[in-house]
Amino acid sequence: MPKSGFKILHKDKKTKARVGILNTPHGQVKTPSYVIVATYGQIRHLKPSDIKNTKTQLLICNTYHLWDLAPKKPGKKTFLTKRLGLKIPTMTDSGGFQVLSLAFDNKYKVGKFIGDNAKTDKDYIRSKIKIIDDGVYFYQDGTEKFLGPKLSMEIQKRLGADIVFAFDHITSPLDSHAYNKKALRLTDKWAKICLQNKNPDQLMFGIVQGGLFKDLRIQSAKSIGAMAFDPALNKDMRQWPQRNKSLLSAGFDGFGLGGSYTKKQISKVLKWMIPYLPEEKPRHLLGVGKIEDVFEAVENGVDTFDCVIPTREARHGRLWTKDGKIDIRRGVFKTDEKIIEKSCKCPTCHPTSLKLRRTKEKITRAEINRLIKSQDENQKAKGQRYALLHNIWFFNHVLEQIRDSIEKNKFSEFKKGFLSRFQS
Repeated sequence: MPKSGFKILHKDKKTKARVGILNTPHGQVKTPSYVIVATYGQIRHLKPSDIKNTKTQLLICNTYHLWDLAPKKPGKKTFLTKRLGLKIPTMTDSGGFQVLSLAFDNKYKVGKFIGDNAKTDKDYIRSKIKIIDDGVYFYQDGTEKFLGPKLSMEIQKRLGADIVFAFDHITSPLDSHAYNKKALRLTDKWAKICLQNKNPDQLMFGIVQGGLFKDLRIQSAKSIGAMAFDPALNKDMRQWPQRNKSLLSAGFDGFGLGGSYTKKQISKVLKWMIPYLPEEKPRHLLGVGKIEDVFEAVENGVDTFDCVIPTREARHGRLWTKDGKIDIRRGVFKTDEKIIEKSCKCPTCHPTSLKLRRTKEKITRAEINRLIKSQDENQKAKGQRYALLHNIWFFNHVLEQIRDSIEKNKFSEFKKGFLSRFQS
């Protein structure tokens, strides 16, 4: 295999689920894989060794938030490697989601998921930003700034992630078909600019958009999936990529599945897009990561996905187990001397194996309850560390089990058994 690239190792016989290896300059990633969010190039309260001990394979960092910290020129050791303090594969998003999310000033409370009865028959005015053919003008701390595809690629190059995402026009789940159609024109235009400015040392994923509309999702998947750019000819080659397969190397290395959905539509939207994407390239589902959604994504052929759930939930004392979620802050856990989960092998439930403590004393639910509710910031941070170690390990372990089930052609059985017990 090449230094960077993707190889499918096994396909499930009953579903679209598959096991693969994603090679990056900073190591291999076994897929399907959960991608842990490290927004600022760090996971607060965790040491570099902690991250490794949670079975984490791949991290995603935020271009928008790291913009001002990025060095002027890439170094031999990448910015993210130095900031994280360890050699581990990384992704960076394009910054487009953050910039475009400023559009409504939260007026419509638009998020990743919306109610199943949401109306998508009108256009919502983006009064807080200005979108032009070259990118987006917006305000940050009272100062007007601009971000577009060329600058996004430059920032991501300086950050030094192994995988970068093209700058795209994400739409609100409330936007009409007409608005989504206009947005696809810009997503295509920006994708081409991103390919023209591609760093050969980084893998680049194009992003499929189209909102909640089947025809637009298919249109976007076809266009982004076939897009290749030949720098020597300075020509867009998407109209005939299969006639000259060497040109495919100048195309996208993988694909991000973007946008917002209703909870019931994830599987449906994936079924619209994925058949029109190249089988041999990896697919990443952006910003989706609840356990039920993970199973749906894997079943439909998704290879990686990122979400803040493992880290954000942990900091608020919500811990995940194979039976569902518990809120460790509740009074019932104040005197609970059990560990978080009996069968769990995470660093918190089995601290002596990773020298979290010098003694053999277990870390109980009662202790985490006391620490995480403490008014002392150091004590609270200690409790959050225990919670983070457990949650991140839990999600990564579930994916490890999923990979094993696919290899044995028992994914459907594993999914049914796991979800029959799991209470979201």
